[in-house]
Amino acid sequence: MPINHHPLHSEFPDHFDAIHKLKENNAHFQRLMAQYEEIDKEIYRMEEGIETPEDAVLTEEKKKRLLLKDEIAKMISDAEA
Repeated sequence: MPINHHPLHSEFPDHFDAIHKLKENNAHFQRLMAQYEEIDKEIYRMEEGIETPEDAVLTEEKKKRLLLKDEIAKMISDAEA
């Protein structure tokens, strides 16, 4: 089974304009995006076997990514309101 990254543009395909606007104008959103992308890359490396941490580490990273995604989703929703 192929392992995929979860970039924000594929996670929120219908919200390109809001993401772009937030990325351009909101430093907090920029930091969240950078954190999300870094964690997503780490998870990808772990799932590909490039890095081999304990399962608990992978699970914890996935939880962090999900929390960031939730916060990003809220900011996108607020921006579109």
